[in-house]
Amino acid sequence: MAHMIKRRKSFFQKMRENEKVQSISTVVLPVLLGIVILALWQGQQLHALFHTDTFTLPIPTTIGEIFIDNLDKIGKNTVSTVVVALIGLILGSLLGYGIAVLAAVFPKFGKGGLSIIGAFASIPVVALAPVLNNWTKDVSKDASVRSMVAKILVVMLIAAADMGLNAYRGLTELEQYSEDLMATYAAKKRVTFLKLRLPNSLPYVFTALKVAVPASIMTTIVSEYFAEYITGIGRQIRENIVLAQYSTAWAYILTACLIGIASYVILMIVQSIALRNYH
Repeated sequence: MAHMIKRRKSFFQKMRENEKVQSISTVVLPVLLGIVILALWQGQQLHALFHTDTFTLPIPTTIGEIFIDNLDKIGKNTVSTVVVALIGLILGSLLGYGIAVLAAVFPKFGKGGLSIIGAFASIPVVALAPVLNNWTKDVSKDASVRSMVAKILVVMLIAAADMGLNAYRGLTELEQYSEDLMATYAAKKRVTFLKLRLPNSLPYVFTALKVAVPASIMTTIVSEYFAEYITGIGRQIRENIVLAQYSTAWAYILTACLIGIASYVILMIVQSIALRNYH
């Protein structure tokens, strides 16, 4: 009779399978990689690698000094960008979820809406933003208002596409026999939606937000390149590059990175709270 010999796991294999180690490594490894890149950047090894100079690619300490010196101006432009991204994200998420609900409850009518907003996801922002800038010229006599409306619309359409497609999956991909069970209880459609479909869609909503939140920020920044009113992180990057103020442009690029990281951390905290008791 053959006996199975159970091999002992190596130390590294145990570490790879340890959940705590995995959770720590997801933070530590990217941080270590960032430190290595910053060290190579500061030591100008990256400049030698990419055949560039410190004028076009300033070293991190120079960017940091410019960032601190222009903190007030950067703060005002950051508020402008974040407000547009947040409003567009909220409106787009509500619109996308509403269309997903229509598609789930009334498939014949709602799926057409899903197809339309899905098409917007394939349109480049650099093509969509100038068109909406022209469409919103009669919205207001104030250039700042026209510019904000145009940027919000662009962000809203992109966020609606991400939310609509993911939310529809959450509303329709239910546990096996769950709808039949609700039917045996003679549950009305409204009750089935509130007690079954809506809770089931919650993880899919956060999946959509993981895409929509950074996409909204990037869409806002790109839209600011074409905006009529000169404000926001994206517009400042463009203006400083045109003026060959690369250090200042990199300071605004740093700001955009910080906004993206902060928004993702906030989203992860909200998700952990919202899905704490989710089963």
